[in-house]
Amino acid sequence: MLRIGQFTDTFLPIMDGVGRVVLAYSENLCKMGHQVTVVAPMYDTGFQGGYPFQLLEFMGRQVPGLRQYKIGEAVWDSHYRQKIRMTTLDLIHVHSPFAAGSEALRLASLRDLPLVASFHSKYYDDFLKATKSESIARAGVKMVVNFYNRCDEVWAVGQNPAKVLQEYGYEGEVQVVPNGATMREVHPSDVAEVTRRWNLGEDPVILFVGQMDWKKNILTVLEACARMRADGVQFRLILAGQGIDMINIENKIRELGLQYTAQMVGHITDPSLLDGLYARASVLAFPSLYDSAPMVVREAAVMGTPAVMVRGSTAAENIRDGENGLLCDNTPEDLARVLTEGIGDPEKLRRLGQQARDTIPVPWSVVMETVSARYTRLVEMGKAGKLKKKRIRLV
Repeated sequence: MLRIGQFTDTFLPIMDGVGRVVLAYSENLCKMGHQVTVVAPMYDTGFQGGYPFQLLEFMGRQVPGLRQYKIGEAVWDSHYRQKIRMTTLDLIHVHSPFAAGSEALRLASLRDLPLVASFHSKYYDDFLKATKSESIARAGVKMVVNFYNRCDEVWAVGQNPAKVLQEYGYEGEVQVVPNGATMREVHPSDVAEVTRRWNLGEDPVILFVGQMDWKKNILTVLEACARMRADGVQFRLILAGQGIDMINIENKIRELGLQYTAQMVGHITDPSLLDGLYARASVLAFPSLYDSAPMVVREAAVMGTPAVMVRGSTAAENIRDGENGLLCDNTPEDLARVLTEGIGDPEKLRRLGQQARDTIPVPWSVVMETVSARYTRLVEMGKAGKLKKKRIRLV
């Protein structure tokens, strides 16, 4: 039995893909008999019971326009510090190089613990969008690489994100540890509820799930759907999520004349409702050039729904065109073509969806066997004094 710290900057009740990964890690590690402590910014002051893991939260401030993100320094929260002093850990796994990363590095240095860090995101793109400055974005990436250089082991969720980190300048070894999925069946009543709630009728449904942020290539989805509508194709577009560009996306929907075709349904916290939405959809349109091994593609595949993704993108690493999904060029014209052909052949989409379910999701229980073995090896190496990464010792 190991005592494991999972450190993240996003967690319940509002999570992005990284937050969902941390939740899955924590729940599945507890099932294996490990003790898990999740450290995250405080998002909800309500009832926190019912978890199989301990949740330690530190105070943070809202990031303007991004409800699912908070910034803050755990070290300044006296209540948190009192609790973390009484929490014994054998290893820390951090999923962000920012506030959570700073605290993970502090504790790993102070207690001489093994530190694992997962690389999830294209931080250069985030810095560039936030600052509009290439020089600041490059400086931000340099800080990110410096953080990963201080960790004992660095993981990426696929070969493509591993390459991105190396392109940023990280020269160490990157272990590929893919994300898993919870294999389950959808209940017919959940599909019926989705159909009733959003008045979908019998129309084919094109679904997008993710942050309402232009970086997800949502404009290409909207422009493709506008072309399809102009060509007389019958369908509904559902966009699930929230984010900094929600108002602009709503305005673009009206500008393109899609207000009677497209619906923005917000962030869905009910897993049953989300499962029903995936299962009701004919296809997941996810042309993101930003994402790496996106969780939404795995979640859709579990429900037997295939994805349309951009050929050659880091997000499409596991998609084989015409076998377990569909690929398109990064243009509204080609996305419209692929979507039109797809929803025009429901039997083909059902076949692709079944292949997606058979080939894309890996059960979390299988992933966690690998994760647990790696954790155990690192803890043993730490006890033997074989972890020599240089860290800043912060008190």
